[in-house]
Amino acid sequence: MKSTFEIIYEVVMKIPAGRVATYGQVAAMAGNPRWSQVVGFALHVNPRPGVIPCHRVVNRFGETSKAFAFGGEDVQRQMLEDEGVVFLPDGRVDMEKCAWRGE
Repeated sequence: MKSTFEIIYEVVMKIPAGRVATYGQVAAMAGNPRWSQVVGFALHVNPRPGVIPCHRVVNRFGETSKAFAFGGEDVQRQMLEDEGVVFLPDGRVDMEKCAWRGE
């Protein structure tokens, strides 16, 4: 049987480059919409950085993490921009253009 974190990592690995998902979306797709914080915990201890693209997960407002585990907030934004994710003037991800719908 898979652990909760393993299920979360499987969902996150499906997010394509150039797209983002929210913590709540990942939680729901992992089987429990109330796991948003659990998603955050799982991503903070990502066992395979560079394989599990935790940088593609943002909050419901399209904001990057203030405590991005792999180098800071600016690193997450740079990684997303490098993949083509568009940011609004206020620093949030343009969710209309870049939100992953699970397709």
